[in-house]
Amino acid sequence: MGPLAGLKVLELAHIMSGPTTGMLLADLGADVVKVEKVPGGDDVRRFTPPTVNGEASAFLMMNRNKRGIALDLKQPAAKAALLRMIDRTDVLIENFRSGTMEALGLGADVLRRVNPRLIYCAVSGYGRTGPDADKGGFDLIAQGISGLMRITGEPGGAPTKVGSPVTDINAGILAALGIVAAYVHRLRTGEGQIVDTSLLEAGVMQTFWQSAIFLGSGRQIGALGSAHPLTAPYQAFRTSDGWITVGASNQVNYARLTQVLDAPELLTDPRFRDNEARMAHLPALVETLTRHFESKSSAHWLSALSAVGVPAGPVLTIAEMLEHPQVRARDMVVETQHPVAGATRAIGCPIKLSATPASVRRPAPVFGQHTREVLLEFGLDAAEVQALLDAGAGVQGASDGGAMQD
Repeated sequence: MGPLAGLKVLELAHIMSGPTTGMLLADLGADVVKVEKVPGGDDVRRFTPPTVNGEASAFLMMNRNKRGIALDLKQPAAKAALLRMIDRTDVLIENFRSGTMEALGLGADVLRRVNPRLIYCAVSGYGRTGPDADKGGFDLIAQGISGLMRITGEPGGAPTKVGSPVTDINAGILAALGIVAAYVHRLRTGEGQIVDTSLLEAGVMQTFWQSAIFLGSGRQIGALGSAHPLTAPYQAFRTSDGWITVGASNQVNYARLTQVLDAPELLTDPRFRDNEARMAHLPALVETLTRHFESKSSAHWLSALSAVGVPAGPVLTIAEMLEHPQVRARDMVVETQHPVAGATRAIGCPIKLSATPASVRRPAPVFGQHTREVLLEFGLDAAEVQALLDAGAGVQGASDGGAMQD
């Protein structure tokens, strides 16, 4: 069931960055066991509304394909159970504040003594080294420090956060890549290692163009709306009934654009004759092109631009995007059957593999759904599991009732 089938992963992670990592690995076939805190579980269970039959929609989105157990790792019985599980674990993911796992007696050094082959992945706000290593991590703060809020929004506007939690999501993707790289190394050498990435670095990585401009010239680029910092026209334009995006920045496509607009003068105007001139006179270019685009509908322009091969597209709402035929054709909306929420929809896996495809096989777990099942599977006997549950060191939730629906 995917290229990572057989890989056993413990996800001691919450909210978004670490769960993104676990979700990607699970989609690719890994057996991901989500370890939630007692009491309460992952805080995303309370990111409501909306709920579906009492289950948080946000939690259902981030935690499909995982089994779930609930342990109070502050209690010795739960900590001992986790240490026994580590011996049969390939990867551990955590995204706590630096020092939290160490305070529990479950730091990377301890766990890798138990299992030297363990790949220990830590996703944090700032990384495990440096003056800010001990600070907690939040997407909003990381977007500010990484410079993203200075290059997002309209020119001259207030600092603006990217609409999605981009540093959380990107950090989760980077962590998954790091884990796969560490796994390849382990297959070659038998050696585990620590994978360390952060929200800050995930944000800095998003500034390639703007950082290249500054490092190469000393010039700082601020917010440009939807425009590109290096090439034009490459942005959104208002039409008579909405917005479209147009990518006509190379000279061939720019010439085609002037034909579609029936404006050959835009090709000979010295302000717009090549990309360097267009970037130097970007406000005038945008104003001129907008006057043309506002004269007709989005459908008209999209059809005309497509006919001559100029890249262009609609600016969709989330609801429109989820119904877009290409999104559907790529299986980017999937359905699961949850034991409590019933039929629910989620975002599909964006990685397509021809021989070992990813899949969505099970819904997100209810709180503590697989505690007994997983602990028995990892070597505890029935009496030990029952004693742990009786002591309140763990929670056993509803039995597994979910399965993938086509």
